[in-house]
Amino acid sequence: MNERYSRQILFREIGKAGQEKLLNSRVLLVGCGALGASHAEILTRAGVGFLRIVDRDFVEYTNLQRQTLYSENDAKERLPKAIAAKNRLSQINSEIEVEAIVADVNHSNIESFIKDVDLILDGTDNFQIRYLLNDACVKHEKIWIYGAAVSSYGTTMTIFPNKTPCLRCIFEEMPSPGSAPTCDTAGVIQPIISSISAIQTTEALKILTGNTDKLHKSLIQIDVWQNDWRKIKLSKPNADCETCAKRNFEFLDAESSEFSAVLCGRNAVQIAPPRAVRIDLANLAERLKNLGEVKQNEYLVRFTTGENELTVFSDARAIIRGTDDVSVARSLYAKYIGV
Repeated sequence: MNERYSRQILFREIGKAGQEKLLNSRVLLVGCGALGASHAEILTRAGVGFLRIVDRDFVEYTNLQRQTLYSENDAKERLPKAIAAKNRLSQINSEIEVEAIVADVNHSNIESFIKDVDLILDGTDNFQIRYLLNDACVKHEKIWIYGAAVSSYGTTMTIFPNKTPCLRCIFEEMPSPGSAPTCDTAGVIQPIISSISAIQTTEALKILTGNTDKLHKSLIQIDVWQNDWRKIKLSKPNADCETCAKRNFEFLDAESSEFSAVLCGRNAVQIAPPRAVRIDLANLAERLKNLGEVKQNEYLVRFTTGENELTVFSDARAIIRGTDDVSVARSLYAKYIGV
């Protein structure tokens, strides 16, 4: 074992044996925005042997204030976050394996993403995916670490299916659309991202090195601006929980259908096809070039027509800017993409 990890090995609670466990560990990061980027860098530097990063979005200039893996050039090139993250992480630690997947996490693929990993970290920005992730992890008994941050406030908890409360034990119903603040409506400062990620990744290191007796076993809530730190101890799973008690995986068992989601605060809608497909980006760019402005790289095609901009990925998923009306977005998708 080289000197890269020497200071971490000197930390008695990890040591050489713990470092070996980290090097043989497999972790899934769901989302690689602010939290996910921080998770990815910390775990890469710690020597986690395999990271699978799944993210649906691309880098924008508004990300750079808090999403620490990305550069101005990534934003200029509009690189998918998963790809830009892998590029940067390979410069930090070339000895580990990073798998970058540009995809929307949904009921049709989540089980394949979690099946061969030891641990899942939440780096998402919406409850729809978190409840889906909770369903999949409870069903397959995979440990996952929930985390969220907005404005100066953040929260996190570590979930051992069937041993600790699951996400739905604590939050029985998903918040109504528009009822919760987002980074686009309330802003966010970097210190809360760092604080929540530090707790999530420390919990990850404890789990992966076998130090589960040191887990915080609570729902932690922090407001770094108000200097407020709350630690709510967790008891047993809720005996009436729809997910872990009744085994009702309603988010995971959703019928296959076109998935549309308004991206809060961004005046944009995401459209995903009902089944796994691949699209020839070069052919699409050629087909659209006489209809509006087209820009392309190997990961996506960006097409501007009037007040709308369509960013199309190779999995036929599209983010349509210039509207928050799902019906308008679907119409544009059908008109220009047609799959």
